[in-house]
Amino acid sequence: IGHSSAVQTVMAAIGTRVTSKVAGKYLLKNFSSPVSRSVSRMSTFRTMNASRRWAIGLLGVAGAGGAGLVLSLERSVAASTPDSDRFAHTPDLPWPHKGNVSAYDAKSIRRGYEVYKSVCATCHGCFTVAYRMLRNTCMTADEAKAEASKIMFTDGPNDVGEMFERPGKTSDYFRDPYPNEEAAAYANGGKAPPDLGLMTFARHGYENYIFGLMTGYQDPPAGIVLEEGLHFNPYFRGGSLAMPPPLYNEVLEYADGTPATKSQCAKDVACFLRFAAEPWHNDRKKMALKVLSILGLMTVAMIYYNRHIWTVLKNRKVMYIPKQQ
Repeated sequence: IGHSSAVQTVMAAIGTRVTSKVAGKYLLKNFSSPVSRSVSRMSTFRTMNASRRWAIGLLGVAGAGGAGLVLSLERSVAASTPDSDRFAHTPDLPWPHKGNVSAYDAKSIRRGYEVYKSVCATCHGCFTVAYRMLRNTCMTADEAKAEASKIMFTDGPNDVGEMFERPGKTSDYFRDPYPNEEAAAYANGGKAPPDLGLMTFARHGYENYIFGLMTGYQDPPAGIVLEEGLHFNPYFRGGSLAMPPPLYNEVLEYADGTPATKSQCAKDVACFLRFAAEPWHNDRKKMALKVLSILGLMTVAMIYYNRHIWTVLKNRKVMYIPKQQ
């Protein structure tokens, strides 16, 4: 860690030196062009003497170098954090929805929902997803309705002021496994399990973190002694957590017949939790394509308008010729 900090400091010093050389040769040079001349006429920098210009230029270079030094020191401090805050960073995996025009993998989301329902939902909630969101995403309307009807929700009051149980509707959001946070903490050793609705965006690495956490359980290396009830996972902050490994090979049977290996289940549940955190992902990209298409047409129209109409008006000269007496 100390070697890394020294290297970053040296690199910052070299960057400052190179920046000063470049600034001394080019920063204060007047590149003549119509735009630069117009800016120069409007700027108070034009009226300054040479020494003041040099002072301002050196001040800017010193500020940039100082910012680089502070950044390198800040990173070195982050690298020397206590052991309880250290964790491994997951690799960047090629997710099917990461492209600029790529959509969610509907089949993977459906399988991920099966993993969530069978494995995760016993302890974790997912407050961002309603059953209607599964419609036309990874299920048909009838399938989403049937899936919601399997869950009983408390509703009311009725006409006599009593609460009652009813089958779920597609407008209902996923139900929490515990009635309140105190019950969740009591059932899990004093700490309530976090909600998974925004977990993908709440951790560095997004879905890469989810995949790494699900597949990263292993025996602790030599020299690391865990407290009773903790499990070693290098991708979790501090390296240990109370949640036992939730996934293993053939933890469930997929409805579509896909082999339910541990890595496949982790990939699918990560895709589902990404969908839970950003259900409007596909709509956002569709809107972006529409906007870019319209802007492209507008750009062509504006170029034509500027070339054939505005340029003529801008360069037109009006001459007044008085009548001869």
